[in-house]
Amino acid sequence: MSDLRTTLVQCDLRWEDPAANCAMLEELLGDLGESDTDLIVLPEMFATGFTMNSREMAEPMGESTTVAWLRRQATARGCVMTGSVAIEDGGSCYNRLIWARPDGSITHYDKRHLFRMAGEHERYGAGNERTIVELKGFRLLLSVCYDLRFPVWMRQQPQAEEHFEYDVILCIANWPAPRRNPWRTLLAARAIENLAYVIGVNRVGEDAKGLSYAGDSMLVDFKGDSLLDRPRDQAFLSTATLPRQPLEAFRDKFPAWRDADDFEVFL
Repeated sequence: MSDLRTTLVQCDLRWEDPAANCAMLEELLGDLGESDTDLIVLPEMFATGFTMNSREMAEPMGESTTVAWLRRQATARGCVMTGSVAIEDGGSCYNRLIWARPDGSITHYDKRHLFRMAGEHERYGAGNERTIVELKGFRLLLSVCYDLRFPVWMRQQPQAEEHFEYDVILCIANWPAPRRNPWRTLLAARAIENLAYVIGVNRVGEDAKGLSYAGDSMLVDFKGDSLLDRPRDQAFLSTATLPRQPLEAFRDKFPAWRDADDFEVFL
């Protein structure tokens, strides 16, 4: 069984300045590559900060310099790079998580739950399907920030005997410091109820609206225990391993999924 080496990038972001953010991240990552990690995770809207200026800042999907940068970085480093970008596609704007592979291919997930308290639902379109990707034998459910509050959308539904939909929930965020306790609590809750690892990556610093971000980026195991949990308010880059064998062993020992309720999500 393979393990999954995961690098969390918790950083401050320059407001609405993709070129500066990409340059900053490239310097921060240094020569990090395939000998060190399998997956590099950047925060939500890592190129701009959580901007509602979608019409001016959203990049056309086919011509996005930020998506092109992610692809180049993934190829050069020999590992997957992921983070979300404000994207224009088909006349609508999306908060789009990009999953860039070393071979140059990409998969994307459009944020489903838009943060109405900031007016995100008025500036971006909502995604309408879940996205699960595979890496080194792990299946990862992609999600963005506010999605974390909606357990039905993220709920694991084993498709057959002992066959799980996914092994990891990946959630990237711009989650403000005043609500850091819900962030930490919900990361653990999603892990426990779905018998899965959770990767949560948030930013630090203060944005142009005066909102502060505490970070609290974490790796959480299937029992809700932290595998990686750094002090708040500090930028960091850190790699940890998600081991496969303990996950499989715990699912066999504690098969709570067998008693789960069947349900269907209507969009």
